Amino acid sequence: MKTVVSFFLFFSFAVSINAQKDSLNIGDRYAEDQIYTIISYAQLYDQPTLISKSNFSYSLSAGFIKDIILNKQGSISIAAGVGYSFDLLNHQLKVQEINNSSVFAFDNSISSNLFKSHNLEFPLELRWRTSSANKYDFWRIYTGIKFLYNFSNTFQFEDSNTIAFKYSNISSYNKLQYGLTISAGYDEFNMYVFYGLTPIFDNSTLNGETINTKMLKFGLIFYIL
Repeated sequence: MKTVVSFFLFFSFAVSINAQKDSLNIGDRYAEDQIYTIISYAQLYDQPTLISKSNFSYSLSAGFIKDIILNKQGSISIAAGVGYSFDLLNHQLKVQEINNSSVFAFDNSISSNLFKSHNLEFPLELRWRTSSANKYDFWRIYTGIKFLYNFSNTFQFEDSNTIAFKYSNISSYNKLQYGLTISAGYDEFNMYVFYGLTPIFDNSTLNGETINTKMLKFGLIFYIL
């Protein structure tokens, strides 16, 4: 995993150097068809009462997004794309899969309680920027919705006897999720937020309380043509 993180950090640094050289001339207009990378801090919110905040967690994303211009100047557009994301969360909810049924519990004696997910992501954005076909230093605000399709999830932890447990692709995991996104910044500095709107688990409870756990991510996004 350290290798993956190192790769994303190196790639994002390289991207930041050329982040604004991402315009494609089309006569007097231009489009910003881009490869994007995102490095973000991740947290779970709307947790059950017994569960507090997650410990240090992160998310990595990369993909391609296609720009469709809406005005002559190219300052307003819509965009659609496809990408891949990886989430690693250090959380407190104990998740098991027993007899093809997901079981949830709170157990403060377990350690190294990790949740990993691999997703396809499909961003849709409305875009505004102050750039032109020959101006690469500009303000941008991109906002929209992102759909996620989970193709792999893993929950693993160690109990008080240091016995490791690992459960993959649990039955109650909500494979199709979506959330609101916004990215904004100037030149190569672009802040990014993803606010999940769908629960991670379907029809799940903890001590009679519905589990509405959702994902929140905030960090940096980099663009390159």
